[in-house]
Amino acid sequence: VFSKIFSHEALESYLPKIQLVIKDTLRAWSSNPESINVYHETQKLTFRMAIRVLLGFRIPDEELNRLFEVYQQFVENVFSLPVDLPFSGYRRGIRARETLQKGLEKAIQEKLQNTQGKDYADALDILIESGKEHGKELTMQELKDGTLELIFAAYATTASASTSLIMQLLKHPRVLEKLREELRSKGILHNGCICEGSLRLDNINSLHYLDCVIKEVLRLFTPISGGYRTVLQTFELDGFQIPKGWSVMYSIRDTHDTAPVFKDVDVFDPDRFGQGRSEDKDGRFHYLPFGGGVRTCLGKHLAKLFLKALAIELASTSRFELASRTFPKITLVPVVHPVDGLKVKFFGLDSNQNEILTGTDAMLGATV
Repeated sequence: VFSKIFSHEALESYLPKIQLVIKDTLRAWSSNPESINVYHETQKLTFRMAIRVLLGFRIPDEELNRLFEVYQQFVENVFSLPVDLPFSGYRRGIRARETLQKGLEKAIQEKLQNTQGKDYADALDILIESGKEHGKELTMQELKDGTLELIFAAYATTASASTSLIMQLLKHPRVLEKLREELRSKGILHNGCICEGSLRLDNINSLHYLDCVIKEVLRLFTPISGGYRTVLQTFELDGFQIPKGWSVMYSIRDTHDTAPVFKDVDVFDPDRFGQGRSEDKDGRFHYLPFGGGVRTCLGKHLAKLFLKALAIELASTSRFELASRTFPKITLVPVVHPVDGLKVKFFGLDSNQNEILTGTDAMLGATV
């Protein structure tokens, strides 16, 4: 099922909707006279993307914002100690999950009743159809669980990587300009505007420098520190025997920091992934921001597509500057993010790269 949800064809159909969500968000950021908290706002952005693009829910903005607040309560308490006391984080997490599931059930019911005006199959459509193909109509509880799983997969790690991307573009204006040059050379950016119809999946995949930038963000600022695996067969590592059945943790961050293929590991250098160097090509498990082996992250292609679409819009239609005196420190828990959320002021640009301020229009409408 998940291979269909994240297939090339599915990503192609999601792309125009992802662009609309990003454009709408950047327009809102640019119209705000104050600086924004990038980490908080990218959490909202990735939640909106999951709800409206991946799941195809037509939820009004006010209801969407309320669901986002409830979802944040759920995520903040999901890793709490399972101590079921009236005011514990665990109890708050359970209550938030129940409220969230009620909201999702309402959205699912409305979606099942209203199939008019759809111009693409979203992930939930694919999930429902897959159940029918296998002769099993999914229950409402199964649909709610699947929906929550898809939101969770698309949310925190993508928000973390989006924030890291914006921070690195602020720190390295030459990288941002090199991105713009690539977009111009490929006919995507002309006179400060994205050429209509130019952003297709194949075009985006042909942007080699953009790919290098996203890879370097994920190398240096991998959202999560590692993962767990169960040992299927006893093996030996550095003289230690690891028995079958044990749970082991592998560290993505330590792997990236110590892998011999990466030169100057602390330096943000997208060119390390360019054709001349290709530092990620030597060895299978030196570079693994989405994990490795058969259990690699199924949503990695969607996450990379979202980050690329965001980078293209940032390079093409926005000017932005740091709103604090210095760049904030980074914390690693629960995912990588700046301690103050990263304060940034955004300015809209017209086709001549002049600053403009615009109102926030409802750009998604019935097409999403």
